[in-house]
Amino acid sequence: MTRTLSALARASALGAAIALAAAGPAAADPNAVMPIPAINGIHGLPRLPGPTQAVFQVTGMDSPNRTQDANVLGTDLGIMWDDGNGRMLTAFGDSAGLGFPNLLAGSIWAWSSNVVFHSAGQDPAQGIFFKDPVTNPLPSPKIPGVEISNIPTAGISVNGVQYMSMMSVREWGENGKWNTNHASLAVSGDDGYTWGQLTDTRRAPENGFEKFQQNAYLKEGGYVYRYGTNAGREQPGFVSRVKEADFTNMDAYEYWDGGAWKSNDPKAAKPIVGGVGELSVMWNDYLHKYVMTTTDPANSVVLRTADSPQGPWSEPRVLIDTRDLPSAYAPMIYPYQTGSDLYFMVTQHAQYNVMLMRTPL
Repeated sequence: MTRTLSALARASALGAAIALAAAGPAAADPNAVMPIPAINGIHGLPRLPGPTQAVFQVTGMDSPNRTQDANVLGTDLGIMWDDGNGRMLTAFGDSAGLGFPNLLAGSIWAWSSNVVFHSAGQDPAQGIFFKDPVTNPLPSPKIPGVEISNIPTAGISVNGVQYMSMMSVREWGENGKWNTNHASLAVSGDDGYTWGQLTDTRRAPENGFEKFQQNAYLKEGGYVYRYGTNAGREQPGFVSRVKEADFTNMDAYEYWDGGAWKSNDPKAAKPIVGGVGELSVMWNDYLHKYVMTTTDPANSVVLRTADSPQGPWSEPRVLIDTRDLPSAYAPMIYPYQTGSDLYFMVTQHAQYNVMLMRTPL
């Protein structure tokens, strides 16, 4: 398989490079990518001028994980969570591979909408190593105007069952916004090896549910806190919560209105942060605070802190200036405590792959 992939990659490289050049800015079209190292102008980890550093290439042909062996030449997101037994699951979003091209979307690549990897251990200092890939467990028809993708935006284990929050994208819009059919839950009862859709959890982007089309999860005090945004980046962020036992009951959620929790009323949710992209939230033992990573309107990676899950959240601290790593997005926090350092994954669109970053707190 390796020889076939290599040959096909070389054969398609020129056409992909032309498609990438014609696509313009990276934010314009997630299908306009070039994940082959060197051809995309990137080979090896970037060296950043500030305290935040790239420490491991997680995905792609430059990664020790050799994700191309699972036909994942390029991908994004890198959503990590503990499975409840000390093992980690990582979900990625749209993944570019080789095969029948998705010409309807204007791409020479074969696209899958989601992939899940398993890994062991809780020390990221030497990198994160994957096993047991589950490729495209929740396929999408990839038809613009119907469903162009079905993307994981968050993952969590509740009472030994694995869940992903999924975003059904109807079509890509302009300026980092997209149009969705709905957000919903997917479930796995066998530690992430097979997945099914919970269709009764689907909520269209209306009646307040537009605020929770993209999500992040935090477990605290018997509740699951769900942080949400509208579909896209540079959006306001909101928070809701539900008791763990009621996690799949969409009518049991409470919504923070800025002063109190309102039961089953998503329209009541008021912004807790503004101008954010994909969110990731976790309690941090070292800071004794909740931490949130995201991107800001300038597309810099930033960190906020708070004393309670609903905030108030601090002003953003820049971890990666957009001028130092252009086209970076989706900073996802490593789900285990790592002392005075914070580890997180970030996607760089220019190489359309995911790196592990480390920053001192």
